[in-house]
Amino acid sequence: MAVGKKRQPSLAQLRAFAAVAEHLHFRDAAAAIGMSQPALSGAVSALEEALGVTLLERTTRKVLLSPAGERLAVRAKAVLAEVGALMEEAEAVRAPFTGALRLGVIPTVAPYLLPTVLRLVHDRYPHLDLQVHEEQTASLVEGLTTGRLDLLLLAVPLGVPGVAELPLFDEDFVLVTPLDHRLGGREGIPREALKELNLLLLDEGHCLRDQALDICREAGREDAPVTTTAAGLSTLVQLVAGGLGCTLLPRTALKLETTRSSQLLTGYFANPAPTRRVALAMRSGAARGAEYEELASALREALRPLPVRVWGGEV
Repeated sequence: MAVGKKRQPSLAQLRAFAAVAEHLHFRDAAAAIGMSQPALSGAVSALEEALGVTLLERTTRKVLLSPAGERLAVRAKAVLAEVGALMEEAEAVRAPFTGALRLGVIPTVAPYLLPTVLRLVHDRYPHLDLQVHEEQTASLVEGLTTGRLDLLLLAVPLGVPGVAELPLFDEDFVLVTPLDHRLGGREGIPREALKELNLLLLDEGHCLRDQALDICREAGREDAPVTTTAAGLSTLVQLVAGGLGCTLLPRTALKLETTRSSQLLTGYFANPAPTRRVALAMRSGAARGAEYEELASALREALRPLPVRVWGGEV
């Protein structure tokens, strides 16, 4: 035999009951939530019918909660609190630059650009909850495509279907050498010089390693120039300072990394110098796409003091 579907309590019924449970007076409860007293009484009666329990003990002089009413009043208040939180969250989602933004950043960008990014967000978007995740490119792209991350800050092009790139700037690579190296401090270094260098690179998985290898191949070097690798740019630069070889650094990393040692010199390539492009990346058609484009525009302006060529303008 089919069983009839039970009626579900409405939010209006729960609000009426919660008001009566708080005030223990129909007139005061009705005034508190802006209902007429008959409507309030009817809502509570309908809730009792829907739940199949008596919630109130009514007398001519006062209203009391029944034992069931005592227990269910707590539940009703909790439900209404959650509904309120749901509405607040929906409002936050509707309002631009509010709520959480999960930003993924590659290690060869994070230390050099995050101070600018964080200052911009703090000053211009104070209600945005920025959550930063530093990971290598492959992990970031996986996080973006699966929804674990919302936006990426990394070197492009990625060439990933369904991912849109918002270019921020291009920056040159520079050559970092030990003090006694013949190319140290020089300008106009030809790319072909990379054919003969003992070049130190980052470990597998870093996009900067792949970019350096591409630059070497463009310079006509076919063999892998790697004898020593490092997990981060700071270690890489210290290996150079120790005389183990040379390395390539993006211009944004130069000031921070080379001031840690007096045993380094910097060389600059002849134009056109090898470069990398840094961009924001988002899912194509992202619901917050307009926000991300506005953020990219604001970042371009904020990054102008850095030694880069900002997308859509000069340094």
